[in-house]
Amino acid sequence: MAVYTTIDDPGLYFNTVLYTGTGSELAISGVGFQPDFTWLKARGNTNNHNLFDAVRGVTKLLISHTSAVEATEAQSLKTFDSDGFTLGTDGHINASSITYASWNWKESAVSGFDIVGYTGNATDDRTVSHSLSQTPDMVIIKARENTSSWVVWHKGLTGSDYCMFLDATDAPAQYSTILKNQSSSVLTLGTNSAANANTEGHIAYLFASKQGFSKFGSYTGNGNADGPFIYTGFKPAWVMVKRTDTGASWNMMDNKRDPFNVMNTILLCETNNT
Repeated sequence: MAVYTTIDDPGLYFNTVLYTGTGSELAISGVGFQPDFTWLKARGNTNNHNLFDAVRGVTKLLISHTSAVEATEAQSLKTFDSDGFTLGTDGHINASSITYASWNWKESAVSGFDIVGYTGNATDDRTVSHSLSQTPDMVIIKARENTSSWVVWHKGLTGSDYCMFLDATDAPAQYSTILKNQSSSVLTLGTNSAANANTEGHIAYLFASKQGFSKFGSYTGNGNADGPFIYTGFKPAWVMVKRTDTGASWNMMDNKRDPFNVMNTILLCETNNT
C-alpha cells in the first residue's frame, strides 16, 4: 500500500507525524485534520504498536504484532483532536525521551478509506456493509474479543478468499471460512471466529485505490541492489510491502523518517522491534 500526494489536499486524509514522548500528558498537533485511525510505534525502543480508531473509541487499543484482544488503557490515546490527538502517560506511546512515529488517516470515501465495526454471528455468507462505493483493494480485520490473528486480504493475492495475517510472517493461503468475497458495497464473511465470531465485536479497515491519493498492487523482485522500479504515478508518503511467495515480514516506510531517498528506515508490523 502507498499513500501519496496528488489529491487536491491530501493532507486532509493522511499524514505521518513524529514526536518525542514526555511521560506526561502530551498533545500532538500538526496532523492537519482530526484523525479517525491512528497507528503509533516507538522508534527508540521495543514498545508495542498501538492502533486506535474513532469507531471503537479513544483508549481502546489493538496491537498489530500480537493477536491479543482489545485492551482499554485510560492513559493511552485519550482524545482525537482537531489537528491531532492527546496522549496520556502510558509508556508504550509516551515514554519520556523516546521517539515515536504516528501514522494518521481520515475516514472518507474521497480518499478510499473506511472503518467498519460490526458484531459477528458465525453464519456463513454473512455480509457486512461498507461505504467505499467501490470494491476495496485491501481489507484488515481484527476480532476485538478473541485472540484470532489479524486477517489481511489484498488485491494482489490469488483470490478473494486468500488471506495473510498482520501479526505473522506467513505466506498467504486460502481460507474459505474467513473472508470470502469483496464488492463495492459489502464484505462477505465465513464462519471463522477471526472475522465472524458469534456475538463478538470486530473492526475492519478497508482501503481502495484513489487517483491522487493511494495505490495498491504487486510486483516481482529481481534480487538486484536497486530492485525493480514500481510505477505509482507519484512519490509515496507511506509504503507497506509484504513478500507473498514465502514467509516474510511486513515492512513499513514513510517520508518523515526518511525525507530523502534512499528510503530504508523500516518498522515491521509483526514485531515490536525498533
